[in-house]
Amino acid sequence: MSVRELFDLTGRVALITGGSRGLGLQIAEALGEMGAKLAITARKSAELEEAAEHLRKQKIEVIPMVCDLSAPEKITPMVEEVLKKYGQIDILVNNAGATWGAPTADHPLEAWNKVINLNLTGAFLVTQAVGKLSMIPRGKGRIINVASIAGLKGNDPKMGMFTLAYNTSKGGMVNMTRALATEWAEHQITVNAIAPGFFPSKMTRGTLEKSADLIRSNNPLGRIGGDEDLKGLAVLMASDASAFMTGQIVAVDGGRTLI
Repeated sequence: MSVRELFDLTGRVALITGGSRGLGLQIAEALGEMGAKLAITARKSAELEEAAEHLRKQKIEVIPMVCDLSAPEKITPMVEEVLKKYGQIDILVNNAGATWGAPTADHPLEAWNKVINLNLTGAFLVTQAVGKLSMIPRGKGRIINVASIAGLKGNDPKMGMFTLAYNTSKGGMVNMTRALATEWAEHQITVNAIAPGFFPSKMTRGTLEKSADLIRSNNPLGRIGGDEDLKGLAVLMASDASAFMTGQIVAVDGGRTLI
C-alpha cells in the first residue's frame, strides 16, 4: 500500500462531536479533505448549519446533528441517526467540551458537574454507543479523543488560570484513552488522543486576551496553535497509517509540556 493510500479516508464515515467550530471544525475539514463523509454534532443549530455549509463549500459530504451531549438520553438516538444515514461509523472524534474558571475553594458544584458530564461522561457515552452499534460488530474502528495538555500537567500560576474541573476531565480522558485502547484492541479498534496546547477558540478567548504574550514567551516555539496544526495528526490517527498505534497521547503544544 502506498503512503497516499495509507492516509486516504475515502468511503469512511467520521462522527465529530463539537464539530461546529474551533478545533472540531478544523479536524472535520481535515478528515473531509481526505475523503471521509462527516457527521458533526453541536448544541446550537445555527452554528451547526453554518459549519455544515462551510464544509459543503469544500465539497465535503456532511450531516449536522443537533445534540447536547450532557443529556445522556439524546446520545444513542443521535448515533442511531448517523448509522441510519451512513450505515457505519469508522472514525469517532470526541471533541465536545466546556470549561469553567474558578478557584477550587469557591468552585460551584453545578459547574463541576457541567464540565465533567460533558467532557468526560458525554465522551464515554458516545464512545460506548458507537462501539456497541458499529465498531465492535464490524471489528474495526478509529477513536480519537481530544484531551488537552491540561490533562497532563498543572496550570502555570502566572497565567491566573483556575480550571480544576477542566483539568480533571481531561486527565480522565487521557486515561480513558489508555484503558479503552487495551480493552478494545481485540476488536481492531484503535484509541488515541490529541492533547492540544493553547489554540484560539471560544474556550480560550478570555485567557488569550489577558495573557497571549506571556503564553507565547513561555512556549519553546514562541507561538500559539494555528488553524493547520492539528490536521495532520488527526488524519494520521484516523487512517490506516496509524494501524499499529493505540493508547497514545500526543501533545500538540509547541513544546510547552517539555518545560
